[in-house]
Amino acid sequence: MMHLTRLARVVALSAFASSLFVALATTGATAHTYNHGKTVWFTDTEIPEGDEVRGDLNVFFANVACDSGAQIDGNVNVYFGDFDPHDGCDVGGRVNDFSNGSSVGMLIPWLNPDSVSGEVAAENHRLFEQLGWDIVVVFAFLLFPLRVRIALDRVERHPGLSAATGTLALIAVIPIMILLAISIIGIPLIVLEIAALFAGAWIGQAAVSLLIGRRLYELVRPHTTPSPLGALVLGLIVVSAAEILPVVGWAVLAVVWLVGLGAAILAFVREVSLGPPPGGAPLTGTSMRQA
Repeated sequence: MMHLTRLARVVALSAFASSLFVALATTGATAHTYNHGKTVWFTDTEIPEGDEVRGDLNVFFANVACDSGAQIDGNVNVYFGDFDPHDGCDVGGRVNDFSNGSSVGMLIPWLNPDSVSGEVAAENHRLFEQLGWDIVVVFAFLLFPLRVRIALDRVERHPGLSAATGTLALIAVIPIMILLAISIIGIPLIVLEIAALFAGAWIGQAAVSLLIGRRLYELVRPHTTPSPLGALVLGLIVVSAAEILPVVGWAVLAVVWLVGLGAAILAFVREVSLGPPPGGAPLTGTSMRQA
């Protein structure tokens, strides 16, 4: 009987040792070590317990969950996704979420976000907003080149009238919007009014920038006629640089908006109502293309 008891104990210990060995072996087989960091693209994934990322974890357009017991030695960089660290997930570096656009590092990766002050971040944000606006202005010129050149003629011949027209147009925006809203049936026209306002601003800024670019190009190379697109880009660079300046930038922006918007509105007015063009020559489509 005693021998049977000892045999049972030996069998039980052997079974326990075998199960423990299998468990350890299974754990060791499922744990992964990423020696050069880990990058996740477009696929939601999970870093399970026991996994170690020796480097940065980069997440692009995906969601990653980090379980308790998982280890990430470097930073976690999330681009348009989500990182969910569970309790016990060990992250040795920082968690940088570049999805909300507030981080300067997403657009300017060579800058350390910790060293960027709020003012610098705001200026960079304004710079990229200005760049986006300028791209739309270029597209407006490419879509409506003749209308931009007519507005350019209005700016050259009637800068004061253009500024006055733009001022009256901006003042009239709110009353017209209120009248449309009161009439109920005119509510859909409010969207068209706003669209027309921005279209006029884009066409007008293209005209003003084209004028400035041409004048600057003539100063540098007086015997060469610049291409319209080249003059436009040069003028946009100068105008944008002036608009993002502190204090005076808002004044430049106001002048460009008023004169440009007024010139864009006058571009839809018959030429005869505004007097003959410079030199008395009629303003034809051919002459406009040569402008």
